[in-house]
Parts: sequence; structure tokens; C-alpha cells
Amino acid sequence: MIRKFRELRDGEGGGGGAGADAEDVDDRTELKWKSRRSKAYPMALLLVFTLVVGVTILMNFHSPFASIRPYTEEERHHVDKVLGRETDQQLSTTFIREHPYDSNGKGYLHLRLSIDLKADPYHFGELSTWPSHWQKMLPGSVQHEVFYCDRTHIRTDVCRLHGNVHLEQSGTFVLHSVDDTTPLKMLTVKPYTRKWEKLCMDKVSEVRLVSVRSSGNGSRVCDMWHSLPAVVFSTGGYTGNVYHEFHDGLIPLYITTQHLKREVVFVISDYHPWWFQKYAEVIKQLTKYEILDLANLTESHCFLDVTAGLFIHEELSIIPSIMPKQKSIRDFRALLGRAYHGNLSWSAEDITTFRPVRGKQTGVMPELVIIVREGSRVLLNLDKIVKLAIQVGFNVVILKPDPTTELKKLFWVLNRADVMMGVHGAAMTHFLFMRPGTVFIQVVPLGTDWAAYTYFGEPAEKMGLQYLPYKITPEESSLYKKYGKDDPVLTDPYAVGQQGWGTIKEIYLEGQDVELSLPRFQKTLEEAKRKSKPQNLPVSDVLASI
Repeated sequence: MIRKFRELRDGEGGGGGAGADAEDVDDRTELKWKSRRSKAYPMALLLVFTLVVGVTILMNFHSPFASIRPYTEEERHHVDKVLGRETDQQLSTTFIREHPYDSNGKGYLHLRLSIDLKADPYHFGELSTWPSHWQKMLPGSVQHEVFYCDRTHIRTDVCRLHGNVHLEQSGTFVLHSVDDTTPLKMLTVKPYTRKWEKLCMDKVSEVRLVSVRSSGNGSRVCDMWHSLPAVVFSTGGYTGNVYHEFHDGLIPLYITTQHLKREVVFVISDYHPWWFQKYAEVIKQLTKYEILDLANLTESHCFLDVTAGLFIHEELSIIPSIMPKQKSIRDFRALLGRAYHGNLSWSAEDITTFRPVRGKQTGVMPELVIIVREGSRVLLNLDKIVKLAIQVGFNVVILKPDPTTELKKLFWVLNRADVMMGVHGAAMTHFLFMRPGTVFIQVVPLGTDWAAYTYFGEPAEKMGLQYLPYKITPEESSLYKKYGKDDPVLTDPYAVGQQGWGTIKEIYLEGQDVELSLPRFQKTLEEAKRKSKPQNLPVSDVLASI
């Protein structure tokens, strides 16, 4: 067919030239050439189209990454330059070899890990929507070469590199690929579990992941070889707030690594020495090895398996159904117990701080720990509440935790307590230190009903605490004196909250204190006492013996 087309084309050209010199061209011959030409063009176009489609199908059938080719030595040298001194954009435009079917890599993960990514979209609080395939992506679960980022969930991005992975002193992870199907590209990830919140993520540094083709002449020299998987995470974001330290960091770290039984290396971006000092006992329950500060590497490291980012489940909780061996938040709490187990050195100041206020009753009395806030949502009649609690039959400990308070001592006091009480706020995270079966009283200010239950009440129930919310009335709020009794701030906090987070924060979180009605609150204390099961060795006796 191609030959016929050429004959027709050449004939037309020759005929055209002869016709230009001769004035007696036969009109019928001219019509015949036009007829042949009109048939040849569509046939030729159809042939070209068929050839293009056929070649594309054959290429894609042969390999889904047919556009990828090995790097030349010149390119490898340039990659090394880019990693050290040039921009991400230069690297991506010069060296990315995209997947011809799916540029975001989902098809690749489905092909290589046999994981179905067609899960329902994630919605907060809906247990059924959490991805079952996460179990298959936990560190140590992959045996073949992988270079992929799962960005399908609103809370977190998790990237996996498995193979010959070099952590350069520049802080970049480079996979030296030997598998022709592995995409050659650059990915970045912010390894913090609050990816939907820009204000937070602006405080988190990007981690750069690059895949290059292995030169075939052996691996580059590394200063340190690791036979263990590495897990990369950030202590940036909202670290500094105890709720976020547990919810965004420590619990996701447990979810991601507990199955490795401490055989894992932690690589931390946005590293804060104070954070490690504060949580050293907990970190040592998750790894036996020295932590690497990504921003201050003094040598290169090599790994076979790298996970950048942490898996996260629900608010301060763990979903057993998608955890190895059905681990739950109680298992995390048991880890805290192991971390903070052991004798403590009590100073005279400690004795004053943690000694309970005791009533005149004899025998074993339940211990009530009141966590006190300062600045906002202050318990204005604290002294009267303490006297009322003693009257009801509690020994009372007042805790005012601050960033310098040793968590080991807080754990020791709360672990022995029978009831914990406090006004809604980040310090309520310390319910994690309570024993399952004990009682948690959360004072709920106006405008905080949803947050109080979602962030602390429901997680406490999942851990096995007996949750008693005390929702204040408008008269118990300091806002009652600031606004008229018919103001929507008092009568319809939900509607006011629809104006946005800024309004909620200004009015209900930062602008409100509480003064509890003693007759009302007495009923809650009496219920807490009925539900409590005092230990044989209360904290008061221990401190009295110091």
C-alpha cells in the first residue's frame, strides 16, 4: 500500500510538471489522477494512525514504564550536582520519567504491591473508611524494589523506598534502582500527620526522595550501612502542645513501628533536642538505636527500606482491625507504663506539689487528680471544688503541668489516681496516663461540646475509661457577665461557631473561664466516687512515706 501511494505521489508530481509545459493535456487524464489521489490520502492516513496505535500498544504491553531508560554517566553526574546545589524544579524537569498511564503512581502501586486503592474516600470518624491496605505498607512489609508515595488520605502522606537507598549528607534519600520498571523521578513529602492544615504544615520541612538508575558497577560507598528499616518523621508542626505531641506524633509513631520490636532507625526532620529529652523514655521503647537528625548529618547512610511519613488513625486512638496483632490504644498505654516504670527521685518540692489534700475520713479513699489550667478556661472556684471533693470523700491532688514537668512523675501520679478532672484543653491528653476502668471528668465550657467529646471524651472511652462530661450552663461561664443573657454567644454557641475557627478560638477558647455550680457539680463527684475503685496503695500513702 505504501509503494502504491509513492507511485501515485511520484506520478502526480511528474504529471504536474509535464502539464506545465504542454498545453494539450487530456482533461480525462487529469480527472483520473484526481480520483486516485482522493482515495490514496485517506488510506495513507489510516495506515499511519494504525502504525502509531499499534506501536504504542506493543510498547505498553511490553512494559508499563517503557519511557524509562537507564541513566548515562553524564546524567548520573548531573543528578549528583542537582542533589547538592540545584533546585527541585531543575531536577524534575531534567530527569523525571513519568509513568505513561498514571502520572501520580497509583497504577504502579497496584501493579507492584497488589493493593486496591479504590477505597472509599476518607472521612473523619468513619471507621469503615480507613484503608486496610495500610497494613501491607507498614515498614518491613515490602521485599521488592519500590519507589512510591501514597497521598490518598487527608491526614497524612506516606512514601516508601525499598532497595538500595542512600541517605546523602544533604538530607536527600536516593534509591539506586536496578529494576527497569521502577520510575525515575523525584518526590517530596512533609512527614507530619496534619497535611490538610496549611498553617501547621508551613512549619514542617520537606523531605526529598529521588530515584536514579544504578550504574551497574556496584553501590556507592556509604559511611554507615544499616540492615534495619528507617522511618522518617518531623517534630515540627504543632510540636510543643502536648495534645499534638501525642496525637500527631507519638501515637502515629507507635502505629507505624511497634511491629518492628525496636529494630528500626528513626530519622527526624525539624529535630528539637528538648522534644527528645521530654520523650526519651517513650522513644527508647520503640527503637534501640541512635536517632538521626536529618538537618545535621555528618555522614552518609544506606538502608534497604525507608518509610517517610507516619500512619495515623483516629483522634488519640488506634483502630485494632488494621493493626498487626490487633493492637489498640491500650497497648500504647501499656508501652507508656513500661517507659515510665521504675523508682523516682522525689525532691522536697515534689512532695509539696504532689501530696494530696486529705479529709478527715479514715480508710482507703479514692484519689481525685485535678489538672489546673492557667490563662484561659480557668476554674475560678478551684478552692471550693477541692473542699467539696474532700467532703464527698476524695483525696485530692492538684496538678499544674508545664513544659518543664517531668512526664514520668505525671504518669506516676495519674496512673495511681482513681479519677481525673479538668477543663477542656490540651492537658486532657493526660487521660492516656490513667488506668483503664478509672473515671475521667471533663468540664465542657460553652461552645466546646463537639471538640471536647471528639478529641478527649470518645478517645477516653475507647481506652476503657468511664467518661463523665460536665457541661456548664451559661450562668457558670464568665461569658455570662460579658454578654447579655439572650445573646447568641450564650444561647446558640453552635450558630456563633459557624462564623469560623477564629471566632470559636477568640470567644470560647481564649475568652472564657468557668465557675462551677457546687450543687450541680456535687452530683458528678458523687457519681465519680460510685464508679471509682480505689487501689489498696493510694498515692497519698506513698508520698506520706517519703
